[in-house]
Amino acid sequence: MTDLVSTWYAEHANFARLLDLLEGQVAVFRAGEQPNYDLMLDIVYYLRHYPDVVHHPQEDIVFARLLERDPEMKPLVDRLGQEHRVIGAAGAQLLKLLDEVVAGALEPRSIVEAAAATYIAYYRQHLAAEDKEVVFRAAQLLRSEDWAAVAAVSTKPDPLFAEDIEARFRKLRRHIALEA
Repeated sequence: MTDLVSTWYAEHANFARLLDLLEGQVAVFRAGEQPNYDLMLDIVYYLRHYPDVVHHPQEDIVFARLLERDPEMKPLVDRLGQEHRVIGAAGAQLLKLLDEVVAGALEPRSIVEAAAATYIAYYRQHLAAEDKEVVFRAAQLLRSEDWAAVAAVSTKPDPLFAEDIEARFRKLRRHIALEA
């Protein structure tokens, strides 16, 4: 259990670091300069293909198990589950826009900026709420069988932050290392 809670916090810190990089590129964009669209695309691609596919489904199991142990958490758990869907939809929209821009399409700056700002704002608020209101409670209430169910969702390693980085994410990993 302690390992999964530690992993949860570490993954949230990694996601926040990526949101910082994305926000930095949005600031460049907002200043009328040319952002690194490839970097933006890599960040959002990762966030759509690891957290949305592995991390959030694990959290959804935690949420369900928390409700079994503490039904008073229902409004919070319902909101966080909805946020997973909103973040997924906002990420899909932003990913599509960035794919189009990288492919040479001319998208209005205001549309790309709004999509990125929305995504970043929802994601940051969501991470903060989970860290503040859920992780500690899960560590208190969930039992070993609950954590086993969470761990069973996926054994897929993190393609960016694990030791064996997937080829697609090597450039992004180098960029993160340079920023540190």
